[in-house]
Amino acid sequence: MGDSPADFAYGARRACDGILGRRSVRRFERRPVDDALVGSLLEAAMAAPSAGDQRPWHFVVVTAAGTLAALARSHPYAKPLAAAPLAVVCGDETVAKWPPFWPQDCAAATENLLLATHELGLGAVWIGVYPLEERVAAVRAELGVPEGIVPFAMVALGHPATQKGPVDRYDAARIHRERW
Repeated sequence: MGDSPADFAYGARRACDGILGRRSVRRFERRPVDDALVGSLLEAAMAAPSAGDQRPWHFVVVTAAGTLAALARSHPYAKPLAAAPLAVVCGDETVAKWPPFWPQDCAAATENLLLATHELGLGAVWIGVYPLEERVAAVRAELGVPEGIVPFAMVALGHPATQKGPVDRYDAARIHRERW
């Protein structure tokens, strides 16, 4: 690779392939995800940026079929949980140095988790929980999440049953320079 703008653009595009190739996966093979991979995924999630380095996240790793089925029934968009191991991302309001930013921090951790899942050849889908109180309450009750900790999102993850190619979502009409 040289130093030309075209070479730089090619290199930049290749660096983004992992992000641009990530897709939501909702169907999984019925086989577990190795504990070492789960550890790597959680390490990647916890490497997310965080306001004031507050790192307000907790993760609940659920593999029990009965619990996954109950979570799938408790949420209108959680059907993928019935066939996948899962991580639940929670925000800890009690440690937040910058309380209004804990949802952003947890979103960054969730995105890191999704990107690492894709990079490791697994599939995942983000299932939103917070800020809908009925979803927060359902996940809290099913998993015994204590007060002060807020269930933020569920991520169904596992070995994908199908492969999806990248999709182009770039929209130049949504880019504004200097001012709106």
